[in-house]
Amino acid sequence: MRPLIQSTTETLTTSVENYYESFIEVLPRIALGILVVVLGVLIAKLITNIYKKRILKKAEDPLMAKFLAQAIKIVLTIIAILLALQVAGLNGVATGILTAAGGAAIVLGFAFQDIGKNFLAGIILAFNRPFNIDDTIKVSDLFGKVKALNFRYMHMKTFDGRDIYIPNSDVLTTPVQNYTADGFFRNDFVVGIGYENDIEEAKRLIQDILDKNTDIVHDDLHENFVFEDELAASTVNLKVFFWVNTMDYRKSAIVVRGNLIRHIKQVLEDHDFNLPADIKELKLYGTEDDIPLRVRNDQ
Repeated sequence: MRPLIQSTTETLTTSVENYYESFIEVLPRIALGILVVVLGVLIAKLITNIYKKRILKKAEDPLMAKFLAQAIKIVLTIIAILLALQVAGLNGVATGILTAAGGAAIVLGFAFQDIGKNFLAGIILAFNRPFNIDDTIKVSDLFGKVKALNFRYMHMKTFDGRDIYIPNSDVLTTPVQNYTADGFFRNDFVVGIGYENDIEEAKRLIQDILDKNTDIVHDDLHENFVFEDELAASTVNLKVFFWVNTMDYRKSAIVVRGNLIRHIKQVLEDHDFNLPADIKELKLYGTEDDIPLRVRNDQ
C-alpha cells in the first residue's frame, strides 16, 4: 500500500515539476506576447488619433472618416492579439480562435441577428447613405441633425435637445428625408384675407416682400411666389412659397419663416386688409331661450 502511495506522490511531484519547468520556459514568451498586445493597442490608438487629427480635418466626408477610424482601430487591435499569440508560441490557440470565431459567427448570427443586421447596415451606410454629419433629416417621425454613425446605431440630435439613437437597420430600410442634401428647402405658410379685400393687391404686396427679403434664396432655379389656395369659411387663403438655405435649418426654416409672417401681417394691416378669424355660427332652436346680444363699437 505504501509503495503505491509513494509512487503516486512521486508521479504528482514529477508532473508538477515538469509543468513548472515548462511554464518557466514559456514565461518569457508569454510576457513578450502580453507586451505585443499592449504595444499593438497603443499603436492602434496612436495611428487612429493621427488619422483623426490629420485626415478628418481635410476629409470631405467626416462621417465616413470617423467610421473608418473605428474600423482601423478594431482591425489593428485584432492583428496585435493574433501576433501576440504567435509570439507566445500559442499558434494552436490562434488557429482555434479563428476557427471558433467562424463557427461562432454562424451561431451568434442566429442568436443575435438584430446586432448582425445593424452591424452590416452600418457598413453599408458608411459607404452609401443619404446624409452626412450635421445634415437635418427625418427618419419615420424622428426629426433632427445627424451627429454620428457607429457600427450599430446612428446618433441624431433633435431640435428640442433629445439624443436619439436609431438602429442602423431601421435607417437603411426606412425612407430618409434629407432637408439639407443640396442646401435648399422650400417652406410655406398660409395668409387669410377677407372676402371683401383685393386679392391681386394682397398678392402684389406679399410678392414685393418676398422679392426684397435678403434671407431667402433668389436665383433662377428657386422661385418665391404667392397664389390663391382656398376659399375658406371666412377667408380667402393665399399660400406663400419661399426657398431658404438650410445649412442652418433652425434659423432658415423657422426664424426666417416667422420674420416673413410678421412682416406680411404688418404690411397687410397697414394697407387696411382684413385678417379675419374663423367665424362661428350660433343656432337657436325652438326649445332654447333667446341669447341676450349686444354689439359694441369702440371706434
